[in-house]
Amino acid sequence: MHDLIIRNAQVFDGSGLPAVMGDVAVSGGCITHIGQVEGDARETIDAQGLALMPGIVDLHTHYDAQVTWDRTLSPSPALGVTTAVIGNCGFGIAPCPAPLRETMLKNLSVVEGMDLQSLLTGVNWEFESFGQYMDQLRRIGPYINTAVFAGHSVIRTSVMGAEGSTQAEPTPAQLQEMQALVREAMDQGAIGFASSFSPNHSGYGGIPMPSTIASEAELRALTGVLGEQNKGIFMMATGSRATPDVMESIVEDTGRPAYISTVLSMYNEGNPDLGPTYYERCAQALARGHELYMLTSCQPLSFDFTLTDPYVMLSHSAFDPIKSTAVSEFPGIYRSAAFRNAFRENLRQPRAGILFLGNWRHIEVGQTTLPENAALEGQSIQAIADARGLDPVDVFFDLALTEDLTMHFVGKFFNNNDDGVAPSLKHPASVITLSDAGAHLTYMCDAGFGLYFLSHWVRDTGHFTWSEGIRRLTSEPADRFRIPDRGRLHVGLPADMLLFDPDTVGISKPLPVSDLPGGGTRMVRQASGVHGVWVNGIKVHDGHNYVEHHHGPGQVLDRFNT
Repeated sequence: MHDLIIRNAQVFDGSGLPAVMGDVAVSGGCITHIGQVEGDARETIDAQGLALMPGIVDLHTHYDAQVTWDRTLSPSPALGVTTAVIGNCGFGIAPCPAPLRETMLKNLSVVEGMDLQSLLTGVNWEFESFGQYMDQLRRIGPYINTAVFAGHSVIRTSVMGAEGSTQAEPTPAQLQEMQALVREAMDQGAIGFASSFSPNHSGYGGIPMPSTIASEAELRALTGVLGEQNKGIFMMATGSRATPDVMESIVEDTGRPAYISTVLSMYNEGNPDLGPTYYERCAQALARGHELYMLTSCQPLSFDFTLTDPYVMLSHSAFDPIKSTAVSEFPGIYRSAAFRNAFRENLRQPRAGILFLGNWRHIEVGQTTLPENAALEGQSIQAIADARGLDPVDVFFDLALTEDLTMHFVGKFFNNNDDGVAPSLKHPASVITLSDAGAHLTYMCDAGFGLYFLSHWVRDTGHFTWSEGIRRLTSEPADRFRIPDRGRLHVGLPADMLLFDPDTVGISKPLPVSDLPGGGTRMVRQASGVHGVWVNGIKVHDGHNYVEHHHGPGQVLDRFNT
């Protein structure tokens, strides 16, 4: 008897081949038959009219802290994800000596937009070393398959303490210790090494995240461990310093594949020709036999924020006083003519790689509290300024001040034009991911990127066929990150599966919920058209609710293809 039979489904195997109509049988966590299945099962589902595909593989998440209090890694399983990679950009929580726990969490709260009190309340510290963290994950038993990066900023903090954000050059002994920690992490099953040179990545109180002040020589010394061991991948939030030339040189030196993540590669109407240069540069590297790829977002980069926590503005120098000031002092700063003039000057000459470049049509009024402001919801700051004959900078801050900074704004900064985004999605150097799931919780939730891709780029616009679109979300990302046996529905492979209705699949707008430890609030998305999600043959979500499990069924991934 089979454990599960899904009958009469349109089965996409994740390889890019056309779908076949048939049944899928599962036993012992693996697929045992595809086609016409005879016999009975402990559970049988009639999937008439529905499609079955491999679970979505999300290569860019930040669940490192959340997994210690939330085994489900919500909302990702509800949104079709069955495999996630955490620790991206070099931000995480392991290794971490006990005296540095608060330092680590304070930085993480800012750089990844997480509620600090929730982190301090919720993180369950049963580890100090990377290997102990991996052991804790195995004891926790996450709902989905989980792989972990060794992180540059985490390791720098672990070795250098708070000085990791101020001391640009480590001592020779400190550098050797950092290399040793990378080796240890790789020995303990890390998927690779991740870092960031991004100017957007600031830590607590406005200090730089440790890796962002590191030298290129230090970066090469740490990535060199991957070359020594001939395993692992390198992921980098590059900013403007780690150029494609630098990244290709590291690929050439180490022999390991590398992946670029940067807002500079996203479509930006202010500089529409910049992003394509990154893809072309990667294509040239690939032609030379050097594996260099772009991590690519398929969604508009949107942030829901208030001016009590202006993450999207912090890379402008005018906001430096905000970074080290109590929230109670913010109104006085925002009213200041000197502050506003400094901000205007920043916008006249914006630095490369920052989120907001000064186009006020890209910031809209979101949720308001005063009745007299309700009519402004959905209007851009520029439109309001034009109607009132005022400067948009003044309108922006004055509106926020009318509601004691509780007014929500929605910033739509990058990837906000389909014609500009489509070429990057179709480029051979692109890998579709970049959800940032688990991070920027108060501003956004892009954990449903896969369902958005299916609904928008496959069904609604027809830029991809169903077979090709599903391949781009499943087998391709698994292969690129050297994750074995995932992203395909083949006999003998683990049964990571998503059952959905092609006519209705999609995601909701971001919805606020207060379910974090200590009552913290985050944004989540809800799925439509999802009828079930299975990880290693076990249902984790039925399309409406999570299925309760005391352990697993996700695996902590620690072995990867070379």
